[in-house]
Amino acid sequence: MTLPSPAIPSFTLPDRPPEAERRPHAVTVHGRQIEDPYAWLKAQTWRDVLKDPASLPADIRAVLEAENAYADAALAGAGALRKALVAEMRGRIREDDGSVPDPDGPFAYYTRHREGGQHPLVCRRPRTVHRIADAPEDGETGEEILLDGDREGEGLAFFEIAGAAHSDDHRLLAWGADTKGSELHTIRVRDLDTGEDRPERVEDTAGEAIWNAAGTAFFYVALDENHRPARVLRHRLDTEQAEDTVVYEEADPGFFVSLGRTQSGTYLTITASDHETAEVHLLDRANDTAPLTCVAPRTPQLIYSVEHWGSHLVLLTNADGAVDFKVVTCPLDATGREHWHDAVPYRPGVMIRHLHVLGNHLVRLELENALPRLVVRDLNGEEHTVSFAEEAYSLAILSGYEFETARIRFVYSSMTTPAETYDYDCVTRARILRKRQSLPSGHEPADYVTRRLFATASDGETVPISLIHRRDLALDGTAPLLLYGYGSYGTLMPAAFRTNLFSLVDRGFVYAIAHVRGGTEKGWNWYLDGKREKKPNTFTDFVACAHALIEAGYTAQGRIVAHGGSAGGMLMGAAANLAPALFAGIVADVPFVDVLNTMLDADLPLTPPEWPEWGNPGESLAAFETILAYSPYDNVAAQAYPAILALGGLTDPRVTYWEPAKWVARLRATMTGGGPVLLKINMEAGHGGAAGRFDRLEEVGLIYAFALMAAQAARTG
Repeated sequence: MTLPSPAIPSFTLPDRPPEAERRPHAVTVHGRQIEDPYAWLKAQTWRDVLKDPASLPADIRAVLEAENAYADAALAGAGALRKALVAEMRGRIREDDGSVPDPDGPFAYYTRHREGGQHPLVCRRPRTVHRIADAPEDGETGEEILLDGDREGEGLAFFEIAGAAHSDDHRLLAWGADTKGSELHTIRVRDLDTGEDRPERVEDTAGEAIWNAAGTAFFYVALDENHRPARVLRHRLDTEQAEDTVVYEEADPGFFVSLGRTQSGTYLTITASDHETAEVHLLDRANDTAPLTCVAPRTPQLIYSVEHWGSHLVLLTNADGAVDFKVVTCPLDATGREHWHDAVPYRPGVMIRHLHVLGNHLVRLELENALPRLVVRDLNGEEHTVSFAEEAYSLAILSGYEFETARIRFVYSSMTTPAETYDYDCVTRARILRKRQSLPSGHEPADYVTRRLFATASDGETVPISLIHRRDLALDGTAPLLLYGYGSYGTLMPAAFRTNLFSLVDRGFVYAIAHVRGGTEKGWNWYLDGKREKKPNTFTDFVACAHALIEAGYTAQGRIVAHGGSAGGMLMGAAANLAPALFAGIVADVPFVDVLNTMLDADLPLTPPEWPEWGNPGESLAAFETILAYSPYDNVAAQAYPAILALGGLTDPRVTYWEPAKWVARLRATMTGGGPVLLKINMEAGHGGAAGRFDRLEEVGLIYAFALMAAQAARTG
């Protein structure tokens, strides 16, 4: 049974698509000349555009506006369909939903939305002996609304809260917000007694703030002129930002800086890292002028993270060849590697993804055979496992505020099972359901089937695929299928519950996730086999997954719509070049497709830190040749392409707007048939698209309408 809905329209194409001007431009690298006639679409003033989108040069703005107008015209017939899709997706959202309150001393903190609200409310209420499951209704006795996102974002084209951290004495709230989509956050401090913000503003930060123990100062990460998180500063209350003290400054542009706090609350952690090396410094939050303690100096290929446990540190690390990580401990006063002792030894094939430390327990989230599990260890070294029954599922630990507790909180879901939030007592082993995700429009898990399949890659490796479809779907090889992929940075794509996808599944789609190399679904080696010189494995794995789904009778060639974003957008571009006939459509969301030019430009925000992921083509001939061979922009060919929808954001500092703009221009100038090729640039947002939760649904509705139209066009055409 499929959903009744407006008819799926055809693309309505004007006579001629926009045609960006070709302007001669070439660079010579390793003796090879690379032509780039659309290089001019990169504004030389891109740093200014991040802060003020109105500063975009007029000729570039004209191209982007023409592309938006063309895409709008092509999709003009989908108005009723998009409206229906958005209504369905919104109907699956409990509009006044909230998180499970998290206890901290005298209060329990949580976020929630009000009915019809776009942005979250940050709230607290007194901690009591009764249950702390659901957030209270608007105005319920005892609730304090600490930060009203709807009010703060009122009248702004873009608004997103980056973080809200209360001081240890619960008197102050440091909160960061982005009003351009460029991830340049301003931190403010709210007096929780008066509900008013103090006059001070800290600009151009990464957004997060961590207080010292006394609540007299907070620490933050400042972005440099190239938009990189490079310095940690301390801001004393009642002082100007110009007076802030630099606590740590990273000299290597290839390392990003981030802040954290140990679960014990004792230490601030400052981590400098790229994608394969880390270095952590500690600062006592009760003595914030003390010198930093470097836990272990950076060593190439050494990754570690740090927690505090009594007189020791507990580290999760890949030291000594522990590819899938192990847990070690060391004394607080002797933190060097020579003092590291194994607490949980490395076991090949078992990846430790996360370590959570409580006063009397160590809890680790492990992954084996692409399935997660929780393992709890007590002070005596005794362990037990928290088990789950489904064939494929997602599991995450929520850190919480407290340390001296036996309670952990985790979230469980599968592609058919809505998210369930549990409190688990590590001593009694009692599992208490605190919240089950509610779908107001209804959901019956038994109506759906979720499965895990394996594709055989070109080199014989097996690639996991998670999928879902309606139980009553006829698996005769004619169904359209949306195949999602990412495969970079070691990011795992969980087989989690996603309410939006049912708008496709209930219309007869199969929805599948290709767990390709470059992620960590099969351990850290799965990541290593999809980076740098092995990056092409990511692309060929994705194509192999498409073939496997066809061979298994779930779909047919030309009935697949591929979808990926950011680095997954690179995967989309590469798959389109490699096997265009497989696909009815390609959705490339903020796609990283101009890989070679971006990796040659050391001034761009992410380039130096990304060299360990992709290689440095300016220094290495081998890296240059590898990237040149797969970079989607550089490998557009004179062939027919499927329908393509590329999405970008004008103020995106991660994947800059000119990448999809250049790619679309070259596709149109080179391809011999197929299409259409459409580009939509959000002129008021960045990498994450619209910030409001309902505004974001409009963007998802656009993607799903395109997918339905592309699949329909391929079937009838």
